[in-house]
This record gives sequence, structure tokens and C-alpha cells, in this order.
Amino acid sequence: MFPLAAARRAAPLAAAIAAAFPGLPLRAHEPVPAPERTVGVVTIIGSQPSSLPTQIPTTTESITRQQIADGINATDAEDALKYLPSLLVRKRYVGDYNHAVLSTRASGSGNSARSLVYADGVLLSNLLGNGAAFAPRWGLVTPEEIERVDVLYGPFSAAYAGNSVGAVVDMVTRMPRRFEAHAKVNAFTQRFDLYGTRGRFDGHQASVSLGDRQGGCAWWVNLNRLDSESPPQVFVTRTADKLPAGSTGAVPARDRNDREVWVLGTNTQYHTVQDHAKFKLAYELSEAVRATVTLGGWRNHAGSRPDTYLRDAAGAPAYVSDFSATNEQLLHLMQALSIKRHTHAGFDWELAASGYQYRTDRVRTPGTAMPAAEAGSPGRETRLDGTGWTTLVAKAVWRPEGGAHVVDAGLQQERYRLRSRVTALADWRAGTPLAPDDRLSRFEGNTELRSAYAQDAWAMAPEWKLVLGLRAEQWRAWGGLTESACCALVHPQRSLTALSPKAALSHQVSDHWVLKASTGRALRFPTVAELYQGGFNAQGQAINNDPGLRPERSWTGELTAEWGGDHLLWRTTAFHENTHDALYSQLNPATNANTVQNVGRIRTNGLEAALQIDGLLDRRLDLNASATYADSRILDNAGYVSVPGDTVGKQQPRVPRWRASASATWRAGERWTLSAGARYGSRAYNTLDNSDVNGSAYQGVSKYWITDLRVRYRIARQWTASLGIDNLNNARTWNFHPYPQRTTSAELAFDL
Repeated sequence: MFPLAAARRAAPLAAAIAAAFPGLPLRAHEPVPAPERTVGVVTIIGSQPSSLPTQIPTTTESITRQQIADGINATDAEDALKYLPSLLVRKRYVGDYNHAVLSTRASGSGNSARSLVYADGVLLSNLLGNGAAFAPRWGLVTPEEIERVDVLYGPFSAAYAGNSVGAVVDMVTRMPRRFEAHAKVNAFTQRFDLYGTRGRFDGHQASVSLGDRQGGCAWWVNLNRLDSESPPQVFVTRTADKLPAGSTGAVPARDRNDREVWVLGTNTQYHTVQDHAKFKLAYELSEAVRATVTLGGWRNHAGSRPDTYLRDAAGAPAYVSDFSATNEQLLHLMQALSIKRHTHAGFDWELAASGYQYRTDRVRTPGTAMPAAEAGSPGRETRLDGTGWTTLVAKAVWRPEGGAHVVDAGLQQERYRLRSRVTALADWRAGTPLAPDDRLSRFEGNTELRSAYAQDAWAMAPEWKLVLGLRAEQWRAWGGLTESACCALVHPQRSLTALSPKAALSHQVSDHWVLKASTGRALRFPTVAELYQGGFNAQGQAINNDPGLRPERSWTGELTAEWGGDHLLWRTTAFHENTHDALYSQLNPATNANTVQNVGRIRTNGLEAALQIDGLLDRRLDLNASATYADSRILDNAGYVSVPGDTVGKQQPRVPRWRASASATWRAGERWTLSAGARYGSRAYNTLDNSDVNGSAYQGVSKYWITDLRVRYRIARQWTASLGIDNLNNARTWNFHPYPQRTTSAELAFDL
């Protein structure tokens, strides 16, 4: 989604760049130059560049601040990705902080470790584990901060680890060029009707941003508060023979396997209050060298309570042991420092370090049945205090005289530390422990990835460009410990080395046509939780995940044809991914428990088409649309879910065959902007053996067809009001948990 006109000015061979959604910059902020494409290879430019490599040899999409403001009802940072090709964020409600996983072409929404999310180059992906509980830390960025979002598809850049096999997302946030002040208030409401739950779930949000630049020094502050009520996420079900005697009110339903069940009520109905604070300081040490400091904090107080449908003989609410509650307190901190030389010519370099810390992360649950537990009772607390990750990066780009080559190279280190303790509580609401160190269980461990890479973009001829890259990696895991009241298991240290080659070739066939081919190897190493999380059964037998898990090994390739004209870009991409030793949880027959295991081979073949049209009808109308077909199959699996071989030939979980999205923005005069969007996904499965044949049920994965509307009105020079409706058609859709039903939002913004 790069402005076509800007690209044509940049280079005579850039006729095939992507184009859509051009927007007017805010008065107080100069526009950030969009990336350029020459013979199909993207070149990152601008005073606020993406953290992506300077030469990107594959499919790339972008969206700008103005496009987000005009066309997306954005309450969370991940909403910016809503209409980008082949992407899906499993967002269940406004402020979803622990399940909003990014899904890509050949990776489902249970594979959080198969994509990378950054903010200004600071890692937000939670690579401590893989799955819904390890979603990117979206809360460290607010929609008001975003200047541009760049997405790199596939593992075709040597600058990224194998976690990039799905996509790399970099959110470029704002830095002012002169004094700025912004404020926004937003309110939203959702009417939710499912099983025996009928009601409204509301919330509101407020943010303030200030920034200024004086000479070579610029600063930016953003504060945000979100107060949100979610509809229920978990439903308590039982078969007819296990209904509590003497009670009424259970709702009949079909489960994901299309069996008759009864819904007794709900769990995990959150009320979450989140506070976000961000401070950035940039100082120009010289005309070309800039130092940047970023400090961020995110605090969340959340509680979930059950709602029973059951009534006893007297008509009073009745509860069973399946109902539960949680109180959560989280405080996460982020710090980053970078020093960068950026000139677009000769030799540039960057040194950067970042850290993400779980300063406080505690979840408390009662040990007795509701509603008696509300008065205070024994329970347990799960602590992740001390968990986090750090990154170190040294990279350079060299542009020799003559301009035929652009060489990127770098050294990287990423270190992950997981600390989890479950402690018995005398009072779960107050958090009072039974004893100073009365642990019920503990697991912990560390992983580290050290990498070196080099990549050369060589303009062999005016119409040809070749990009070759190589990534060398050394991975190790140590300090693995699993402990319970009965037993303790210390895991041995491990280390592995690997090489990942990359290659891309592009050819400018004509002024309008570009052809590209890319291929790359990616190794996605096991995370700490995949290696060490687990416990012991009643016989004292370890039911841990396997500490000897092998890394996922993927070869991915794509072929792309692009046609670009004055107002139109059409792109067609055929992609292929062949993954050995994919990491999935399934039944281990030795312990009769579900653990993470290596799945022998998963193959994905697909086709993606994207259309972008900008500036139609006197530059008032912008359109974009995309459709993706993916045939993702399990071809080899020595493990099994029910019987040996029952997963072979089945569809990879949560990877639908079809995805599509479309959006249109109409500028109706100087004051009004009208936008409409639609998103579609076909039926998928949640299980490896595809036994969940009923997707329209709790724990199922249904097809979805969702339409959205947004109206934006500029009241005055500095005031803007917006009204939006997400899921206008009020579709009831599922991805294990229910997706939001029709949600209406209204916002008022001030920009100075």
C-alpha cells in the first residue's frame, strides 16, 4: 500500500510499486516517506525508517497513519492489520491482552511463534512460548502512536530468525517535527447474544499525546487508559447424564464434535482496566547520527467472574465446580536504546539494545466453588514475575560507489527467561500465602539465539536484481526445571547451530510488469515453555513437554507477478512452504497426556491475489482487496491424537482454505470520510485430526463473513468525530472462543 506517484518520482523503474490509500498528513507532522520499490525490491527510506532491512526481497505491504484514521475502527494497535492480505489477529474483545495471536498465510492463530512483531525495532512478540497465551505485547503501542505499519511476508530476509516464517510486522511510531498535542476519547458497546447470555458489554478509552522538537532534540509522550468489559469467552458444558440434579436452566447445544451437550453458564468474562505510558527521546549527535531512548509501561488489572444459567428448586442461582474466577495484576516494562547513522549513501550502521520485563504478573484463582469463594477462601496464585527477554543488535548497510550493490550485515542476540511459580493461598482475593514459600509447582528455563547475517542486493542490469543472503545461528537452552510437591526434574543444557540461506530474483519485464521469485530456509527453535512446561501425574511420572524437541525446519518459496499503472496495482503470488518437525501439542501415548511434539511434515501450497486502486473519481475513492487460497496438509506424523495415523492428510489447524478482505474509503468533500470493509475466512479446524466437524460451537473454528463501517467528520480545523460499527451484519463466529458480535464505537479527537 505504497503511494504510486511517490515511487515513480523516486526511480524510472518503479512503475510496479504497490499503491493504495494515499492520505493527507496532519498539519503538525510532515509525512513519512513510503518505502520505494525498484525492479520489485523494496528500499526503506525516510527520516523515520522501518526497522526492516534496507533492501527487502519479497512481498511487502504497508498502511499509514492517515489510512488507519480514515478507514479502521482502531481501539488496539493490532487493528491496523485488519485488512492486510492473508493476516488475521485473533482479537476476542477490545483490550484482548493474552489471546490476540497473529495468523499468517501458512500459520494458524495457535502458532504465535511463527511471526515477529516489532515497534520501532523493539521486539513485541512473546517468544517465551507458542500459542494463545503468548500473544504479542500489543498493549505497548496505542493506535494514536502509529505513523506507519510495514509487513514483510515470509522468511526471505537474512536479518530475521526463523520465527519470521509467517510474517514480520514493524509498527513505526511517531516522532514530531514541531510541537504537537493530541487527545482522543472513545466509547464502545457490544450487544452479545449467545446460548443463555444476553446483554451489553461496554467500555471506554482515553489518550493524550504531546511532542516537540527543538533543534536536534525531539521527544514524545503518550498516555492511554482503557476500561473494557468483555463478553464471556469460556462456556461450561456437560453431557445430559452429568447435569446437576434438581437444577434447571441449562441450554441445549451441539459441541465442536457435533454431539449434544448442555451449556450450564459462562467463565472468563473479563473486566479489564489497562494503563499505557510511553516516552521517547531522540537526539541528533551529528547531522547523520541519532540516539533514541524509549521507555514504556503497561499495567493491567483484570478480573473474570462466572455467570450461571442454572437455577435450583427455589429459583436461586446454582453453581457447579466447573465455575471459576480470576483476579489478575500485571505490570510490564519495556526499555530500548539505539544509536544509528542514517544517510542513504555510503556506510550506515546501528547499535541497539532492548528489554521487556514482567515486573509483576500474577493470576489468582479460588480453590472452592463459586459463589462462596467471593467471600474469601483458599486458592492459588500463578506468578511470572522475573520473566522477560532482551535483545542486542549491531547492524550495518554498505552502498559501494557505482550503486550496483547494497549490502546488509549484522550480529544479533536474543535471550528469553521464563519463571513460573504456583503458590497456595490462604485467601485468594487478598493474595495471602499459606506459608512464605509454599509452592505447589514451579517451572523455569532460558533460551538464547545468537546470529550473524549478511545480505547483498545486486543490480545485475537495469531490469534485473538479485538478492542473496545467509544467516548463521547458534541456539542454546539451559536452566530447565520442572518441580511439584512430589518431584523435581532438572533438564540438561542443549545447543544447536544452523545455516539459513535466502535468495530472491526480480525482473522488470516492462514499464508495468515485474516478476519476482524468492526462496529461503527458516529454523524456528523451540521456546522455553515448549521445552520445559509440564508436571507430574499421580504416579510421579513426568508429563513434561519434551526437552529434546527438534526445531521446525521450513523451506518457503514464492513467485510473484505485479502490474502497476497510474492508479492501480495488481499482484498475484504463488507460495509454497514445506515444514519438517512442526511443533504441535498432541497425545503422548506413553503418559496419556497432551504434550508438545514434533509433527513430521506439513506442506502448504497457496495463491494470493491483491488489488489496490487509489485516487479514483477526482482522487476521492481508494479501494483495496485481497484473496488467499491455502491448501495446508499434514503429510507425516508419528504421534497421534486418538489412533496412529489419524492426523495424516488432515488440514493444518486454524489455517482456512480461503481468506479475503476488502475496504473502500470515500472522501466526500473536505469534511466527510466514509469507509466500508469486509473480511472473510472459510471453515477451519482446531484439532490435528480435524474431528471438530462443527465449527459454529464453543472450541470450534467457524467460517466468518464480517462487514465494518466507519464515518469520520472534521468538525473544525482541530476537531474530528468518528462513528464506527464492526461486524455490522452481527455474524456469530468462532475461533475456539467467540469473536465479537456487532460493536458500535464513537470517538472524538483533537489534534494541534
